Amino acid sequence: MSAPVLSILILVAMFILATVLPLNMGALAFVGAFLLGFVFLGMTTEEILANFPGGLFLTIVGVTYLFAIAQNNGTIDLLVRGAVKLVGNRVALIPWIMFAVTAVITAVGALSPAAVAIVAPIALGFAAKNKINPLMMGMMVIHGAQAGGFSPIAVYGVTVNGIIAETDLESSPFAVFMSSLLFNTLIALILFFVLGGSRLRRTTAGAFAEQVAQARMNLSVAGRADVAFKGTGSGIYGPRDPAGDGITATKTRSETFPQIVTIAGLITLAVVALGFKVDVGFVSITIAMVLALVSPQAQKGAVNKISWTTVLLICGMLTFVGVLQEAGTIEYVSDGVAGLGMPLLAALLICYIGAVVSAFASSTAILAALIPLAVPFLASGEIGAVGLICALAVSSTIVDVSPFSTNGALVLANAPEELDKDRFYKQILAYSGIVVVVGPLVAWLVMVVPGWL
Repeated sequence: MSAPVLSILILVAMFILATVLPLNMGALAFVGAFLLGFVFLGMTTEEILANFPGGLFLTIVGVTYLFAIAQNNGTIDLLVRGAVKLVGNRVALIPWIMFAVTAVITAVGALSPAAVAIVAPIALGFAAKNKINPLMMGMMVIHGAQAGGFSPIAVYGVTVNGIIAETDLESSPFAVFMSSLLFNTLIALILFFVLGGSRLRRTTAGAFAEQVAQARMNLSVAGRADVAFKGTGSGIYGPRDPAGDGITATKTRSETFPQIVTIAGLITLAVVALGFKVDVGFVSITIAMVLALVSPQAQKGAVNKISWTTVLLICGMLTFVGVLQEAGTIEYVSDGVAGLGMPLLAALLICYIGAVVSAFASSTAILAALIPLAVPFLASGEIGAVGLICALAVSSTIVDVSPFSTNGALVLANAPEELDKDRFYKQILAYSGIVVVVGPLVAWLVMVVPGWL
């Protein structure tokens, strides 16, 4: 058996094991890299570890550590409450506020499941009290998380842009971010009108504020117990105050000062990292340490909230991909795709592979695996590299509405107690099926076929 075929079988086995069993894909990838590289290819362990993405490791640790401190000191809660006050008596805007807040949280560095875990209990609790369609509210929260997920300082964005930066392909972090933002916003707009958002009745701002306060105090089903999720090895989102991880509303100047510094730090991160092209990892961890010095109490437990499962996942997958390159797998797959003789059809196939696999497994893992496999195919110039990367990024993440994914499971777990859970599960499953079938096709038609990206 040739090395490329063997490596593909190992990759498939990894995805199956991580989907069926609660195993971390990254840990499996390190094992796969060792078995393939050391045992079958004769690589030394030093050569295998040379593929470890140190820069990406620092970036993910830095941004998730910064977000953990922002969550602990109440800044995230402050953003949620501030957004709520902007609504006034316009209840029809509430789903959009939840969409926007979740997007902002992921855009500044939070993982998508972390943002959904914070916002979903509030959103679904309000939906139940005001007879808003819970499917619309829950899906808008998830699409909001994906809308902001590809900002240049977000985990998804850092992952995709970091992989492309290691190649000679044309890259456009802004295009990747905007494609996800606009695509998910369009889906949310369709959801809003199809599921009755335009018919929402008006209520008073005072009543809404009281309901939000109650939602923050009443822990949901997901907030009372840890939830095990397949495919990502996660389990880090345990019991929490859904709007602030137990941090109550702050009132004194000494309590609000760290929040002001945190907001200033997030703005600084965007300006320095994006405007001056300074490494996101070093900037984010520097700002995090400044916040820790300003508010030592808030940084307690923040290190434990760093998404170590995601760090392991991405670093393991990219180390394995490095070994795949040594095995000739990248060229083997690329030649096979090019052999189809129809570049556009091959691009559509790649988008559907990303969507179907991500609906059951980790979106981050499939992005880390598929993008390197597509690089030689894109280098031929027959398909616009930026367009296919944007389409693949969108296709692989919009399907996180699936009840088998972490985000979908969080929405399902936070369903109001009076809601028929079986019916809600079937609604989410049906909606995710539509997204898996239609989403990649639309992304391909808009971003790849015209050739404008």
